[in-house]
Amino acid sequence: MTASIIDGKAFAATVRGKVAEHVTRLKTDHGIMPGLAVVLVGEDPASQVYVRNKGKQTVEVGMNSVEHKLDADTSEADLLALIDQLNSDPAIHGILVQLPLPGHLDSDLVINSIDPAKDVDGFHISNVGLLGTGQKSMVPCTPLGCLMMLRDHHGSLSGLNAVVVGRSNIVGKPMAQLLLGDSCTVTIAHSRTKDIEAMCRQADILVAAVGRPEMVKGDWVKPGATVIDVGINRIPHPTDSAKTKLVGDVDFASASEVAGAITPVPGGVGPMTIACLLANTVTAACRANGLAEPEGLTA
Repeated sequence: MTASIIDGKAFAATVRGKVAEHVTRLKTDHGIMPGLAVVLVGEDPASQVYVRNKGKQTVEVGMNSVEHKLDADTSEADLLALIDQLNSDPAIHGILVQLPLPGHLDSDLVINSIDPAKDVDGFHISNVGLLGTGQKSMVPCTPLGCLMMLRDHHGSLSGLNAVVVGRSNIVGKPMAQLLLGDSCTVTIAHSRTKDIEAMCRQADILVAAVGRPEMVKGDWVKPGATVIDVGINRIPHPTDSAKTKLVGDVDFASASEVAGAITPVPGGVGPMTIACLLANTVTAACRANGLAEPEGLTA
């Protein structure tokens, strides 16, 4: 068996197209311009690239993009004052503080200072609690993207066995909550799980989000299972010592011979993260104005 490839890049383009349609409708029918504010503290190179891509794609779908770039030594008080200002700005519907923050800043305090209704990353403790209790919330972007691709591939997820490898607050835990919400039977596996290989082999849906290069081997995968690889790891290139190579948490070569469907790295889950950030911003704009949420762009 050779797995079919779930093309996250193409799927993300479709999501952005739907977002653009909703943005046009909001502007034309209601005079609303959705706005996304991104706050970057310091000069982390990866964060700078990510923020630049977010801004570019925000503009491409017709939304207003606002960037606040602060020095690495910005005080916590100044950062919180900026967030308070953005919370009060009716033209800003989504606020994202790029992580990681410099060490002198309390990330939890900063994230929880964002208005939960504008928390398009879905990290605020209120949104975590709402998601965990099955209520309307802002949903973390990467798990939301995974859920969208799974729904597109399977249709109904009801009754399927799902194993999530990884228990992070950003991916593992919310991914499990979303799968539970779609009536999967969900197991979370992690570094202390006994006989993790056997557990993974029970999964109809296997989500790898552990941050260890190519950890999940082909013999961990149930024949015909759907494998969602959230990992993005940079390793030495196997044939050129001067280069590096991007790989996921799944050994793609072996897993793709067993799985029914699989996301590649790169080009799988990654592109969906920004697409879902844009979707969340439109959702936030609709909720703020008492309008129907965009169909197909929420959990």
